[in-house]
Amino acid sequence: MTGRYDERVTQASTGGSSYWYGESDAEPRRLLEALRTFRRADEAMRRRAGREMKMNLTDLRALQHVIACEGRGEPATPRGLAEYLAISTASTTKLLDRLVASGHLERRPHPSDRRSVVVVASADAHSEVRARLAPVHARMLEIARTVPARSRPAVRDFLLAMAAEAEREPDDVAGTVVGDASD
Repeated sequence: MTGRYDERVTQASTGGSSYWYGESDAEPRRLLEALRTFRRADEAMRRRAGREMKMNLTDLRALQHVIACEGRGEPATPRGLAEYLAISTASTTKLLDRLVASGHLERRPHPSDRRSVVVVASADAHSEVRARLAPVHARMLEIARTVPARSRPAVRDFLLAMAAEAEREPDDVAGTVVGDASD
């Protein structure tokens, strides 16, 4: 399914050349296509996990963020969660209310700021996340181990550079399109 979809999306109507890239870019283009295929599969996996845990993707991302903060020994706060998820504080309050009511998160007094709270994952949430996601993470680790050790730094650098590019503020696309139209 995905391979055929990729072929249709990335091929222009003129003799199989790529929409965005030239023929000399065939190998790098295949790398980008593989990355897109992974991103779609990862998104689908997260949607399935969310459905199984009876939560939407934003709730699942929130739970994962809280667990990651705990793993780093950092307090997860409602404000930090709002920033991470790029949602309003009002939306964060509703999200936290849902996840507290479902038993996934708990609000606790902040250890050093009496006016604030921290958010922690419940023991049940940790158990549920491990039960549902540990097998897939174990399989992904096994796949990562198949990458030759000498190639791992290049793969890591490529993925980090792609992440940095995806997070970069977009250029003035409208200005570029208008400028291109007058050429």
